[in-house]
This record gives sequence, C-alpha cells and structure tokens, in this order.
Amino acid sequence: MKNRYWFSIILILICLVPSGYATSQQTIHPEGSSDPSRDGVSHNLTEAVAAPSHQSENAATPELTTDDVTDWLDGFLPYALADGDIAGAVITIVQDDTIVANRGYGFADLAQRQPVDPETTLFRTGSISKLFMATAVMQLVEQGQLDLGQNVNAYLDFELPMPLGAITLEHLLTHTPGFEEVVSSFILSDADESTTLRDYLVNNIPSQVLPPGEVPAYSNYGSALAGYIVERVSGEAFEDYIDQHIFTPLGMEHATFRQPLPEGLAPAMSQGYRSRSDGQPQPFEIVSGAPAGSLSSSGVDMARFMIAHLNEGEGLLQPETTRLMHEYEMPGAEVQQLNSMVLGFRQQDRKGLNIIGHGGTTFLFRSELFLVPEKNVGVFISMNSSGIGISNAMIREHLLNAFMDRYFPVKDAPPVPLATAHEHGQVIAGTYEVSHRSVTNALAALAIMTQYQVSVSDEGTLHLSSPRGFFWF
Repeated sequence: MKNRYWFSIILILICLVPSGYATSQQTIHPEGSSDPSRDGVSHNLTEAVAAPSHQSENAATPELTTDDVTDWLDGFLPYALADGDIAGAVITIVQDDTIVANRGYGFADLAQRQPVDPETTLFRTGSISKLFMATAVMQLVEQGQLDLGQNVNAYLDFELPMPLGAITLEHLLTHTPGFEEVVSSFILSDADESTTLRDYLVNNIPSQVLPPGEVPAYSNYGSALAGYIVERVSGEAFEDYIDQHIFTPLGMEHATFRQPLPEGLAPAMSQGYRSRSDGQPQPFEIVSGAPAGSLSSSGVDMARFMIAHLNEGEGLLQPETTRLMHEYEMPGAEVQQLNSMVLGFRQQDRKGLNIIGHGGTTFLFRSELFLVPEKNVGVFISMNSSGIGISNAMIREHLLNAFMDRYFPVKDAPPVPLATAHEHGQVIAGTYEVSHRSVTNALAALAIMTQYQVSVSDEGTLHLSSPRGFFWF
C-alpha cells in the first residue's frame, strides 16, 4: 500500500534530531517573489529570520500598513525560503475587515516557472482544516443540533469503545478524548486507495489510553470523528456541508476539502515538493480523515475566514458562540499561565497578548494561522516544500515572533525568580514523555525517543532537554 504510515515517525525524528540547516552555505536565488524586481544573494536562514526585531526605547513602532508590511516581508521571506530550500509560499495578513497584505513568493510549479499567485494558487493547509471542522461543529451546537457535553456515541452509527470514560464533542475539539496515536493509512499518495470517511473511522479506531478530559493528546482521529458527526447530524457529506455553510457565505471560491480536487480548481493547485533543490513534484496527498487535514485554499480565501472569526464570527456564527470558541478554558487546568487548547484553536499567547491559531503539516506542505483578537489581526502562511530539516518550522516560529515584536512590541520586565523557585522546581523536575503517542500498536517503541528531561537550576529556572532548549522562569 502506497501510504504514509511512516509519516509520523519521520516527523518525530526530524523534531528530535538537530539539523544542520542553520549553517548551510548553499546559495539559492530567491527568485519568483511577487516583487520580481527585488534581487540579492541568499542570507543564512538564522540571519534572515532572527535579526533583531524588537524596537529600541526611542524608536517609533511601525504602523501595520500595506507598504510597511510588504517591505518587511520582502526583506524576510525570499531569503528565508531560499536558505530553507523551499520552492514557494503564500502569506496573507488581515486587520479588521481588510486584507493588509496578500503575497506570493517563489514558485507553484518549478518546471513551468509558474509563480505563486496569492489570489488563486491553492496550498494544502494540513491541520488548519480543523478550524473549519470546529466552526462547523459550533454552527450545529448553536442551532441545538449538537451538544458539546453529549456522549459522541449518541451521534454515531457505530460503537466507539470508551473503557476509561465517556467521550464528548468537547473532548474532541480540545484533543482530550484520551486516544493513542494511529497513523496507518492517514495520508495516501494514491487516490484509488482512499476509502469513505466512515470506513476510515471504523477501521482505525484508536485505543483509549487516558481518561477523557484530563490530558491533552493531539488526535487526528478525534478531529475526523467530529467531522463525521457534522456529516451525520446535518445529513450532508462533510465536504458539501463546508461548501454550503462556510465557503459560500464567505465567498471562498478557491478553497475545497474535496480529494481529488474538483476539475475547476485542479489547475490552480501548487505542486508539492520535498525541497526546491530536489525539484520533483510529488503526488497530490489524500488525507483519509478529511475533516482533520484535507483543506486546499488560496491565501485570499484564508483571509476571508480569518476576517470572519476576528469580526465575532460574522457570516458564520453568533458573537457569543465565537467568543466561546476563542476564550474557552479547559476544565481543571492547573497552570493557567501555560497555553492550552480552546475549542478547535490552540492558544499561542505571547507577552501578555492573547493569540489563538493552528499549525498544519502534510508530508509536503507546512502552514500556520494565528489570530490576535484584541488587535483584530490575523496571519496565514503556507509553504509548498518540507525543506531542510526543521527550517520550515523555524520560519513559522520566527515569523510570529518578529511580526509581534515589530507591530505590537511589549517591553518585558526581567523575570525575578521567587524565593521558593528552586524548591518548587525540584517537585517538577524529572523524566516526561509526550501524551501524543502510540501505546498499544507498533509505534509504541518510539516512546523511548520522545522522553524529555526537566531539570532545575540553582536559580530556580526549569530547563527542558530538546534540540531547541526550552526553559521557563
């Protein structure tokens, strides 16, 4: 079977093994930008994305205008993509009800030298699809057709085993049903091997290995299941539901969950590459659990979705429902300062600002969407190559940090450790393993590779062992 069974293994290994991308000296001309007059040599990736972005005390904060953000992006993304060995990207920034920037960089088709068109070129958004699924669920909750607290078996036409406790839609939208990871046949390269959503769900039921509602453990299966419940309760195929109740109201004409792509949209689809230097287009990826990751969209259509959510759900949801999605607090959360899941979105709070969003990863495409509700700002980026090592993830991370530092800078006070920091840190120190893991299937052997050490310094700072060196005060 030509599936991506080893996809998750590859991602885990990429995350665990430090890459040499940051010291690569290859030069790839950043041509194909939506500003073809721009020329220059490739910068090292760390220089391109990690240059000082904070404002000095006397410097004026730049305004988030089309001219300023375009100049900033044109001085950042072409070089970052070149050093990351990425063929093309689209980035869209919105504020209030306006598209501030919608830019294409590089190529949608290397062989044809076809540049990325941010208006029409489609990118695979991966798990950003879950935001559309969650919006659909909340539409039906709003209409009284679904109950977030109801046992999901009440909505299914097959029995989902729940040995450790009842699973609800609330659990599915916050990744807390307690499922282990299952990856068999999740991403396929041959459309002939795909099955119906129901068949995928029935044939790949994961074991429930954690009590529901207690420990977040990311679950593509759980998200696909929530999408199937939308299908069951609405009486419409999931793709039809999204077309009628999200895409059409928002005027999203270059977006689809359908696989393979509809005839009218297929020519607009960007090719997917392992890397720009490899240059070989790969087959269109088929996501078996479609509601969890099959969306293809242009930048301008993602702008319409972001604007709707930033404007209290306008065109999709009532304001109170939208606020519930964005501001939900997980029951029993012990450490409120740490980011967690809201309904469908994940928190990415930074320097006192509430940020919500979601990332998306297929074998070939990498994407990120984040919203800053109190500033009424949203950013979407998608890249059509996996690139070198973790360069793609670093570009997205630095984009968020540099964007926020440039347009919404916050002067941080130096952290002052509490007198009890070391004592309390010793309670937390120890060996941890990720909750998003396999337990009863063959991939359980990888658990030893996803263990992390948390240690505490004499000053009370917590350190997490990882290639990226996380620490907390």
